[in-house]
Amino acid sequence: MSVTHDVHNQAPLICDFDAYSSDTALVEAVARYKGDWADDRLRSLGKIAGSHKGAELCRLANVHHPTLRTHDRFGHRIDEVEFHPAYHELMTIGQTHGVHNHTWAHGDKEGAAVARAALHYLYYQLESSVACPLTMTHAAIPSLRHNPELLDAWLPRLLKDGYDPRLVHAEQKAGVTIGMAMTEKQGGSDVRANSTVAKESPDGTARLTGHKWFCSAPMSDAFLTLAQSDQGLTCYLVPRVLPDGSRNIFRIQRLKDKLGNRANASSEIEYDGTWAQRLGKPGRGVPTIIEMVSHTRLDVAVGAAAGMRKAVRLAVHHARHRQAFGKHLIAQPLMRNVLADMALETEAAVALSFRLARAFDQAKTNPQEAAYGRAVMSIAKYWIAKRVVGLTFEALECHGGNGYDEAWPMAYLYREAPLGSIWEGSGNIQALDLLRAIHKEPQALEAVQAELTGCLGADKRLDRYLGGLKDELANPSTLQIRARRVAEKLAVGLQAGLLMQHAPAPIAEAFLASRLGNGGYLYGTLPDHIDLDAILDRV
Repeated sequence: MSVTHDVHNQAPLICDFDAYSSDTALVEAVARYKGDWADDRLRSLGKIAGSHKGAELCRLANVHHPTLRTHDRFGHRIDEVEFHPAYHELMTIGQTHGVHNHTWAHGDKEGAAVARAALHYLYYQLESSVACPLTMTHAAIPSLRHNPELLDAWLPRLLKDGYDPRLVHAEQKAGVTIGMAMTEKQGGSDVRANSTVAKESPDGTARLTGHKWFCSAPMSDAFLTLAQSDQGLTCYLVPRVLPDGSRNIFRIQRLKDKLGNRANASSEIEYDGTWAQRLGKPGRGVPTIIEMVSHTRLDVAVGAAAGMRKAVRLAVHHARHRQAFGKHLIAQPLMRNVLADMALETEAAVALSFRLARAFDQAKTNPQEAAYGRAVMSIAKYWIAKRVVGLTFEALECHGGNGYDEAWPMAYLYREAPLGSIWEGSGNIQALDLLRAIHKEPQALEAVQAELTGCLGADKRLDRYLGGLKDELANPSTLQIRARRVAEKLAVGLQAGLLMQHAPAPIAEAFLASRLGNGGYLYGTLPDHIDLDAILDRV
């Protein structure tokens, strides 16, 4: 080797580790909300998420992108997507660990939704784009309940923990997945502008004709979709393979060339007399499919927290091994401030997203928790999915030029970070959905206010903040233009209260001093009295 090429002062690969057991904030949240009976499964997935093999599977699935095959060599239309073997192995890991069904497979146990959120959190750190078909499959079951006949047919298939990529009838498979096709090019989030047409038969089946602008995971076994029937926008279930074994008309026009999320084959599809079964009441398509969207929004919040955790882990690891100006980066006071500030943001994101998962867990038996979940779903999705983008960039910058190099993991994370804020409704949609929830269901705002009121008297800074929040909500005539501000203030107030209740004192103090006090706008601006050692030791 040339004497000019002596490789030193580079951070080594992170050794194999358990991403669950090493994550103190996560372990505490799972135990707090009664999901720790799933610890064995969580540790199993955590070890895969923290393994060299897992990292290599992620790399291969993203380097070797999905490929569309519209026709076979004879000219027959087949509409198949081919994936690298790493994708299939990642899907096998997800489904054998129950990421796609854990809430429903263990619905008789308290904390089932919390444990499943933790599985998603860990899997998202393994490979976030392959998480897409798993989260949609998990979220489809509440919507299927609108048609007991379809639920009876599909639930046994969905509760299987196997992965089977074959394009055959669902009854023949070791496991199935369900996707979603709502968005159209002329409407985007405004799904009521959809132009896909459904011609219904008296038996509740229909033939669909139309174009869907985004359809994720087109190799799923069935899709929830929206179309205009004679009675208005209606929800339908579209199987890829029909009961007689023939393929349904499901034309994949192209795969989207996306900024990130590259292992997931987002596609543009056409229905042309496609057979479908009605799901829910005619003209009630949005309320039917929103059951699915609610759960995917929870997953966005949890996944964004997971992205933060992975970014901070990589930044801290780099700082522990990289030297500059005679010291390791982690020993440099300003770098310690940056790392601690990012760790603090991650802790707050975990606290809020898992409190939301707890509300989902309790919704069936506790009306106040159900109301809390309806409001905080939009708050958490809005705030955490936006905060992960700036945090990931800051973690990338901690790596210097290596962070900007595609051979290193930060470039992949940075490309993934914005997706959650766009998917399942962008920031404006979330903020307006929050206003809609508190207008239509006053108990939703009351549940959030009750949570915040329980924190009064614990700290003067928090008391002042909550007083200002009350003023924000006092003038309904201008709420819409201030909707983002309201969502942000509610998110930070809820995070502050949760950290005051459950986090170690140095964590809570750092959050109150920086987020409710006179903190800076960017990471690395924690006040000088903050115990950085306590925060970094916890990471």
